[in-house]
Amino acid sequence: MRLADVMTDEVFFLTPTDSVQQAAAAMRDLNVGIVPICDDEQRLLAVVTDRDLALRVLAEGKDGSTPLDEVASADPVAGQKEWEVSSAIEIMSEKQIRRLPVVEGGKLIGIVSLGDISVHGTTSGAGAALEEISRPAMPRRGLAHNEG
Repeated sequence: MRLADVMTDEVFFLTPTDSVQQAAAAMRDLNVGIVPICDDEQRLLAVVTDRDLALRVLAEGKDGSTPLDEVASADPVAGQKEWEVSSAIEIMSEKQIRRLPVVEGGKLIGIVSLGDISVHGTTSGAGAALEEISRPAMPRRGLAHNEG
């Protein structure tokens, strides 16, 4: 099965000058955890995730008007529509990502998530990828709550 068979097409995207507030609102409204960042010709430049918003906006005290190009993850990993789903699963596991933008000629044409993969009958591969992605980093034990 190819990525073209399981990906979601007609993906919402924002531009580098759009704000983090716009990205957060889009994530809420669309019930997604990632928004691709593209130029005017829909070339994929970066992605912003819910994790980016938590770590690079909230944790650093930035406000909602901060442009996405200050917080987005540049040079995102992307798949090609003709890739086999197994190749995407391997890359998603290796890079520890749950969602993979799909491009053609550098232009965003879709996105595939572990959920998309499991819904289309490749549950074992999606499960293995999720297990690898969910493996915790070295835990930091003994940290006390900071009242600060």
